[in-house]
Amino acid sequence: MKRLIASTVVATIAVSVAQAGELWRATGFEQPESALVDAAHNRIVVSNIAGNPGDADGNGYLSLLSMDGKVIARHWVDGMDAPKGMAIAGGRLYAADITKVRVVDLASGRLVETIDVPGAVFLNDMTQDSAGKVYVSDMLADTIYRIDGDRPELFVKDPLLASPNGVFADGGRLIVASWGKGINKTDFSTAEPGGLLSVDLATKKVTPLPGAQNFADLDGVIAIGDTIYATAYMTGTLYSYKTGGAPEAVARFKPGSADIGTDGEKIFVPLMGEGEVVALSLD
Repeated sequence: MKRLIASTVVATIAVSVAQAGELWRATGFEQPESALVDAAHNRIVVSNIAGNPGDADGNGYLSLLSMDGKVIARHWVDGMDAPKGMAIAGGRLYAADITKVRVVDLASGRLVETIDVPGAVFLNDMTQDSAGKVYVSDMLADTIYRIDGDRPELFVKDPLLASPNGVFADGGRLIVASWGKGINKTDFSTAEPGGLLSVDLATKKVTPLPGAQNFADLDGVIAIGDTIYATAYMTGTLYSYKTGGAPEAVARFKPGSADIGTDGEKIFVPLMGEGEVVALSLD
């Protein structure tokens, strides 16, 4: 999720290694931070930071990929600063952009709205629940906001979130990928590595997932069935986790793996440092 690479605390739990097969690799992006499947239009949206992740420089944009990795539009939507995670609800795409959320009409590809999020510091990943409400993490404020239509509100603020990065709505909960405690805002190193959490959508209670704590500075997260997948940006590792087990490394890249997406069968991994998006089969 960042251009800066810092040393991380050694993992305190055992991590076994499995395999994931690479299907294709698309290149030529500018710090691709997120890859989100737009199922209604059979395509993948890629966010490009194209500069410093915290600078409102007007360089950021969205690209489009086909499901087999062909570039449909390199510059599909311009006029952003440093877009990161995205979500889709009600025919609109939402993109986290530092302290704002950009809204794009999916059918036309027009940037139709900018939502200011009062109090936001560093908005990161996004997800949508079954009711069409959108959630966005604020990594540097231990906060998750909820957006209903175009109205942002504080959803949960809790030190247990420990620099929340990835978020993924899964039934009645949000799965959260934590970067870690004691984050250094200069180089994004942490005093303690992050892990996987669950936030109940009804009660807002934050619960650490057992066996998946203090093992990596986590970035993106998704769930496929009963398996959670999360990336560790600093090491480029993709992990899988099932309740009752321990995280397993299923793929390794160079540092820079960020907010992953899925179509339910494949995982799409943006590699910020390489300017690439990789598709993985989990067969």
